[in-house]
Amino acid sequence: MDHVWRFEAIGTVWEIATSRPLADADRDAVGETIDDFDHTWSRFRDDSLVTALAAEPQEVPAPPDARAMLDLYRELAEATGGAVQPLVGDSLSARGYDARYSLHDRGPLPAPGDWADQLAWDDGALTLHAPALIDVGAIGKGRLVDVVHDLLGALGHAERLVDAGGDLRLSGPPIRVGLEHPFDGTRAIGVAEVADAALCGSAVNRRAWPGPHGGLHHVLDARTGEPVRTVAATWAIAEEAMLADAAATALFFDGGPAFADRFGVEWVRMTTAGAVEWSAGDRMEVFA
Repeated sequence: MDHVWRFEAIGTVWEIATSRPLADADRDAVGETIDDFDHTWSRFRDDSLVTALAAEPQEVPAPPDARAMLDLYRELAEATGGAVQPLVGDSLSARGYDARYSLHDRGPLPAPGDWADQLAWDDGALTLHAPALIDVGAIGKGRLVDVVHDLLGALGHAERLVDAGGDLRLSGPPIRVGLEHPFDGTRAIGVAEVADAALCGSAVNRRAWPGPHGGLHHVLDARTGEPVRTVAATWAIAEEAMLADAAATALFFDGGPAFADRFGVEWVRMTTAGAVEWSAGDRMEVFA
């Protein structure tokens, strides 16, 4: 796929590769799709739906992605004992990862333990019963990668690669992707071969900032409001990017491997002590 379109959106760099050039109308459709998703789910925008719900809890028409994402969040919460859940936005903001990117740590703030009672969804409505800030960061970028990937397929691009800041989905010939060492960006701890699948990863050295009681980063345990200290980086391969993104997040916690195995996701993770763990499968190679 020789034709590559690079642009910035939702705070990251995107690369879309296709076997033939994207028409202006195709690019416009991609841009509108990304903006619509961001306008709904971004907690960093004053005009987003989740920001409005945080200010005034209410029932609203369910956005197109609500059921798919929140159903998967329920699975994530059950697998991780509540460590991953969608009402963690206020916890992230309290540690400095807020709409202004203040990076000012106000201390740990546990997310609501009864989040499934506070947040309700079905085919017709999305309801927030109490003030809380929804954050779909554990799976949202993967979901958007899938939406853009499927849009391009509907527009006639049979072979396409959609890469949003390293979270990618491919339809086409296989590619090899290095698994970057979280403590040394010049090294790889392994390689993944991706073909007609998605690869997502996460690491504590990305979106990290100093704090008064040690380094902070974007992967919080929702039960405590504290950053994860035992796992440094994760990678996951699945048929869809949303599932790969979900598994990559779950793998920071004890229930992650069981969640990944349940959904047929291949994975690798590296602990902060330097140990590397991985699942069965032949799409990821870990270097000795």
